[in-house]
Amino acid sequence: MTSADDGTMEGLAVTSCERCPELVESRSQIVNGTGPEDANLVFLGEAPGANEDDQGEPFVGRSGSVLDEALRDAGLARADVRITNCVRCRPPENRNPTSAELANCRGYLQRELALIDPELVVTLGKVPSEHLLDRSVAVTKEAGDVVDVRLGERSYRAVVSVHPAATLYDGSQRETFFETIAHAADLAGVATDGSGQSSLGDF
Repeated sequence: MTSADDGTMEGLAVTSCERCPELVESRSQIVNGTGPEDANLVFLGEAPGANEDDQGEPFVGRSGSVLDEALRDAGLARADVRITNCVRCRPPENRNPTSAELANCRGYLQRELALIDPELVVTLGKVPSEHLLDRSVAVTKEAGDVVDVRLGERSYRAVVSVHPAATLYDGSQRETFFETIAHAADLAGVATDGSGQSSLGDF
């Protein structure tokens, strides 16, 4: 695992990195996470796509719109949660990041989660689920499952979720995705009961 303590990261933001030559070549900028630095709920994606690379924020394309809608249904706004990626630079042609690229960025994710110390991490799709759980994951079958994961010296609770983009290609995944997000909001103690009051006291 690569350390983040080498001058390439300030707080939660990676400011410079040249570890993955192919990603350095394909990116227009480093895409860091967005949202509160003390968020109870963190959403973990795979890597930036074209829209994210252009705008410098994770999940701002069509899949981001689906995530925003699911958050609204759970009584949340994007500003209430932290959204980040396993890899912070866009892979060429939006391919999956390689195992080496995931490993190169893992130290950044480890530091980000350690500083935020969330109640819950939601892994959006197969790549982040397998990266964090360190095993093969059948995402559609395991969606909504709560698991304990370890990253560095810290342990976290995580919920497996299908990727929001899956709902765009397979309408049957929409209900699964929305239910998983609502379940995660409840578990993290950030869901509201419709009056703006947290349901944390229910847990």
